[in-house]
Amino acid sequence: QVQLVESGGGLVQAGGSLRLSCAASGRTFSNYAMGWFRQAPGKEREFVAAISRSVSITRYADSVRGRFTISRDNAKSTVYLQMSSLKPEDTAIYYCAASAGRGPTYIAAQSYEYNYWGQGTQVTVSS
Repeated sequence: QVQLVESGGGLVQAGGSLRLSCAASGRTFSNYAMGWFRQAPGKEREFVAAISRSVSITRYADSVRGRFTISRDNAKSTVYLQMSSLKPEDTAIYYCAASAGRGPTYIAAQSYEYNYWGQGTQVTVSS
């Protein structure tokens, strides 16, 4: 089992920045590809960003590319999502997730590829 705990959400004005953190415990963090997803009210959960086990490979949704940056610190068992130039449409609950059993360069961009999920952190962007 892997436990994931997100933090760093909050209320920010449009154009502002936030950094989300997701702390993992329970298993060897470097064995997992990690991802961030979000779910806005009345909408389905959607992919935001993902990072491979090896740290060198990342992928982003078109809607956040160039504004968000995913990173990880395997020594701290933590994955981050730096969000800049935030827009009201970024308002959502943000979830981190862990994907097991993949190679070091694998990127998981679909929710069904993830084995473990955090409980989410709310991000609200005001206009």
